[in-house]
Amino acid sequence: MGNLHFMLDDLFGRLGVDYIRPPASSTRTLQIGAQHSPEFACLPLKINIGNFIEAMEAGADTLIMAGGHGPCRFGYYGIVEERILRDLGYDFKFMMLEPFNDGAWAFYKTFEALSPGLSIRKLWKMLKVSFSKARAFDRLYKRALQLRAYEVNLGDTSRTLRQAEEILSRPRTPEEIEAAAAEAMTVIEAVEQDPGREVMRVGIVGEFYLLLEPFSNFGLEETLGHMDVYLERSVWVTDWIAPNRDNIIYGYPKKDIEKKAEPFLDQNVGGEGRETIGSIVMFAERGFDGIIQLLPFGCMPENIATSIIPRVQQEHDIPVLTLAFDEQTGRAGVITRVEAFLDLLAARRRSKAGALRA
Repeated sequence: MGNLHFMLDDLFGRLGVDYIRPPASSTRTLQIGAQHSPEFACLPLKINIGNFIEAMEAGADTLIMAGGHGPCRFGYYGIVEERILRDLGYDFKFMMLEPFNDGAWAFYKTFEALSPGLSIRKLWKMLKVSFSKARAFDRLYKRALQLRAYEVNLGDTSRTLRQAEEILSRPRTPEEIEAAAAEAMTVIEAVEQDPGREVMRVGIVGEFYLLLEPFSNFGLEETLGHMDVYLERSVWVTDWIAPNRDNIIYGYPKKDIEKKAEPFLDQNVGGEGRETIGSIVMFAERGFDGIIQLLPFGCMPENIATSIIPRVQQEHDIPVLTLAFDEQTGRAGVITRVEAFLDLLAARRRSKAGALRA
């Protein structure tokens, strides 16, 4: 999922675990997952099933799935996925990694089962270092989202980002990671830019998997960047997994986002439902041109947010495009809707400019 594999590569390497990274999610992954999943299951579950099957084809004999709780169906994924895979005849060990905040001891025991004799102190030190590397990757990707709209040569930011990833993936010690993070950021900043270019400013909100995994949304962020769209995203890997949810990468702590959402949605509805509403308000207050909401078809928390968005749009005068994805969604249809939305934003900006001149 997104750049999470960089953190997992680093962490399992420190644990001495023989870790098999599944192939990058692809059309084959989704086809396999959709074939063996309930029709109305969320898109992420179908991709996860495909990921697990491809991992076992590559030799994996132990599968780890994150747990969860609350109104979102994500908390049931592990149970459902294990049942599906066992019904298909696969032989494997299945482990659920429950959130740290649900119990530090259970969280530790999952890792101790992978690396017998591992102490809590040693695990904590490993997690801190691996997490710091993942956070450096998030900072890198956030900057790339902002710079891509200004690049002089189409594709330079993406090509340079791959070089920066290589630089940042190698270091092991905290000092090496800090130095590599600075070097990688320097590489990204060196991309030739046109700072005077007029760009659209769009905020991306929605369900975490659709925001973090490029395959699930047809690489929409890169496409938007190539359309001269400056992007900021409300969900990041390290913000999402941090126990305190201080949202260092996004820049706004969870409690502040919930405060912004309060006039429209004052209780937790699971997933990122409340954060979606609060982030739309924040982007509107910062003068963004528009918002794009991404969600899996049938996502309960985001569907609740979607039903509230028209009121938020009206009160904060901000256009919002909602895009729902499942295995039937086609890239061409998504891009057509996005292009029409950007045309609307451009016309809206011209209209506002004309009104000011008048």
